[in-house]
Amino acid sequence: MNIVLQYILLIVIMLFTLTTVAAWLIWLERRMLAVWQDRYGPNRAGPFGLLIVAADTIKLLFKEDWIPPFADKSIFVIAPAIVAGAVLMSFVVVPFAPGILIADLDIGLLFFLAMSSLGVYSIVLGGWASNNKYSLLGALRGASQMISYEVFMGLSLMGVVMITGSFRLTDIVLAQQDYWFILTQPVAFVIFMIAGIAETHRLPFDIPEAESELVAGFHSEYSGMKFGMFFIGEYLGITLISAMVVTIFFGGWLGPGFLPPLVWFTGKTFIFILFFILLRASLPRPRYDQLMEFGWKILLPLALVNLLITGGIVLLMNS
Repeated sequence: MNIVLQYILLIVIMLFTLTTVAAWLIWLERRMLAVWQDRYGPNRAGPFGLLIVAADTIKLLFKEDWIPPFADKSIFVIAPAIVAGAVLMSFVVVPFAPGILIADLDIGLLFFLAMSSLGVYSIVLGGWASNNKYSLLGALRGASQMISYEVFMGLSLMGVVMITGSFRLTDIVLAQQDYWFILTQPVAFVIFMIAGIAETHRLPFDIPEAESELVAGFHSEYSGMKFGMFFIGEYLGITLISAMVVTIFFGGWLGPGFLPPLVWFTGKTFIFILFFILLRASLPRPRYDQLMEFGWKILLPLALVNLLITGGIVLLMNS
């Protein structure tokens, strides 16, 4: 019974921490964009504009929760919850530190790929249920983008699986005690990062939203907390991809002993979250056809070549 209570407490703490972090990333992104663009960011609501998150939350809570009369109401309501739920489920297998994880699954890496791929249903259902041509175009773009880049993401990770011989994320972390996999799998890291940016449809790959073309894409008709769920889901996605990059390629919680493992993991993850924000401030959005061409003509061959070379080296070392 004590073990059950411990798991319930850990789940509650993790849910609270992740949703809180996702909310405060809104403030962090606005402040960092202001720094990089040499301008003022949020600086009125509270010290350093810290209360801007509370102001946004109150605004979303009290904003009219409007459902278009021409929408498919049940699917329209369900769609925003899917993206947040899928991302939160992915965190179940993330090892934050020794003993601090919910499920140490043998198929942890596959579970992450499966859960992250469910997010596409949120975009497709939200865009289709809105019964709006701009929303539908955004949903179609999002579906093709996410499904395509999931292929490259999965292939990029197979080299790490070959080296460690395991899909368990804790085994992958422990296998990096002598060296991080960024040293032996740099191509896989680059492919995974690009695919992760496309999966979270963040700039420069925000083609499913593309305000200048599609109003707001798949969530054009959403308001209130339904829009807030899409918003939180996006920032949860940033945190998830950053955490997975750290886990798979940068040693996870491993680091010199003068800091606790959880601090190392959190610090590394924070660096990659800042990288996501920096991309938004520096890169332009490609055309839709350019994005798809880049994936299938460049990332796919690179991922396959990396897999072939890694497999050859593993065979030679084990022979």
